[in-house]
Amino acid sequence: MKNCQKCIFFEMRKKKDVYMWVVNTPNGPSAKFLVENIHTMDELKLTGNCLLGSRPILSFDPVFGEVPYLQLLKELFSQVFSTPYYHPKSKPFVDHTFYFGFMDNRIWFRNYQIVDKGETMTEIGPRFVLNPIKVFGGAFGGVTLYENPHFITPNAHRRMMKLEASYKYKNRTDARRSLAERNAQNEDNSDDPIEDVFQTNA
Repeated sequence: MKNCQKCIFFEMRKKKDVYMWVVNTPNGPSAKFLVENIHTMDELKLTGNCLLGSRPILSFDPVFGEVPYLQLLKELFSQVFSTPYYHPKSKPFVDHTFYFGFMDNRIWFRNYQIVDKGETMTEIGPRFVLNPIKVFGGAFGGVTLYENPHFITPNAHRRMMKLEASYKYKNRTDARRSLAERNAQNEDNSDDPIEDVFQTNA
């Protein structure tokens, strides 16, 4: 930990929501994300593999060079995930790549093995999606440089899902009640005034 200036901190809330801080210490900047759609290497059982201690190549979606806050996140990710120059424990070979994509206002992370001299890639895992919340000027706080206007908290999302489920239940209940009322009305109107016109007493 000596002279370490980069930090990735995972924060767990309610045993179901995972937040990730990517921080440049001690002066910042820092970014906070909600981690979604987490799939571990054990769960995926993908065929890719890489050597222990090998250095990754960082690959970014072209949009990271166009949007200002994504340019800042690209620089932050580059500093945190890349191997420092001449680090004593770094290996002299590269056999996998970290890919950062951007879609639906979220950052999609993938880890691929480089095979066949770079002609093809095989996914190693893990894979997850980062939903940006805020970017701060300092470490774990400070001036807000960016705030995601599309971000919905997990509690609000769960509340919306419950309301949607309650609306579906209410619609089903109303449909059953309406069907029962129509059936009752049809039974009341089932008497035919000319039904017995051809019946004669024996």
